[in-house]
Amino acid sequence: MHLTETTYDNTATGCCAPVDPARFDEQTWVWTNKPFLKDHIRSFLHLPLNFGSVIGRDQALIEDAAAWPEVPLWLTDEVSPWGADIYVATDRDLPGATMEHLSGEFVSKVFHGPYRDIRRWIENIESFVAGRHQRIRRLLFFYATCPACAKKLGRNDVVLFAQVA
Repeated sequence: MHLTETTYDNTATGCCAPVDPARFDEQTWVWTNKPFLKDHIRSFLHLPLNFGSVIGRDQALIEDAAAWPEVPLWLTDEVSPWGADIYVATDRDLPGATMEHLSGEFVSKVFHGPYRDIRRWIENIESFVAGRHQRIRRLLFFYATCPACAKKLGRNDVVLFAQVA
């Protein structure tokens, strides 16, 4: 299966698919050993320096293995101001790749806007999770729109995934 054969429709940009809020906003995801290719992005004060080359390399590995998942997504864990771990969903383990398997219950919320709003987005998902009488164990970010596509689409799409307990 190729990326174009999944539900990922990037015809509007030729690169990033616009986020379908119905697919991600206020949704619950329960994963049991869900496979992700794990990589690392260098950053300067949380601004990615090599995101494009890392995601390109990872997508090539997934494409070569024909391992696209039903829902293509890449989640970043902002581990420090100098780097982030990225988890790119696959449909199985890839030989020779660093893999991570995520398990647990996650809730997601969609946000649109400039990255400077990220504190407000985090506060929003914290309130949302608290309203469900749960707490956040881990917060991951799906930066779904690259800067060029955000300009083409007229919006920047970001989905926050909160692993809840």
